[in-house]
Amino acid sequence: MERDVIIACDFSSAEATLAFLDKFQGGRKPFVKIGMELFYAAGPDIVRQIKARGHKIFLDLKLHDIPNTVRKAMSVLSGLDVDLVNVHAGGGIAMMEAALEGLTRPDGTRPLLIAVTQLTSTSEEVLHNQLLIGPSINETIVKYAQNAKAAGLDGVVCSPLEAAMVKDACGASFLTVTPGIRFADAATDDQVRITTPAKARQIGSDFIVVGRPITASPDPLASYTRCLQEFAD
Repeated sequence: MERDVIIACDFSSAEATLAFLDKFQGGRKPFVKIGMELFYAAGPDIVRQIKARGHKIFLDLKLHDIPNTVRKAMSVLSGLDVDLVNVHAGGGIAMMEAALEGLTRPDGTRPLLIAVTQLTSTSEEVLHNQLLIGPSINETIVKYAQNAKAAGLDGVVCSPLEAAMVKDACGASFLTVTPGIRFADAATDDQVRITTPAKARQIGSDFIVVGRPITASPDPLASYTRCLQEFAD
């Protein structure tokens, strides 16, 4: 799958989501992320509706449970025609292996499977003082990425600031999907480990996930086009 911009469709209803995607009719169909808010509000049918419109889909549900539960959940999700799905790497290698097993269909096909390392809202202070994780955030992310690779996954979600070190540790073909993207002239909102589309490309991101800079823009199509151009140049 080629490097791309993924729009985070973090809307609270199917109606709002489809109205937003209507703005892209007649042009390039963006790769979209369906996260917990939308999936819990609209259910699996919103996945089918968006797929029927011709969009690639990243189903961002961040599964994290005992291996057997994750295996069964992934078996259900494998019936949805998504392109990318994820789990939390914090669940460990056995859980990630179970996720891969459940996601793989009888004919051997499956969506790409990636693991969340650390959320882009997690700072070094939170890691140490609240989560009681001793190693640095960079060491933790690299280790989680190595665990994901050992489990047979295709890549990880990390901030763009860690993409290069993940590539160094896991190889150039190991995918890095990076949220925390903002234009240079935009607010940072609630994320702390962020960068611009152009910088993300330079430091090794394969896919960037962009939400509010596009979805909250007065002209989403123009903002999406700007993001594509900055990520490609």
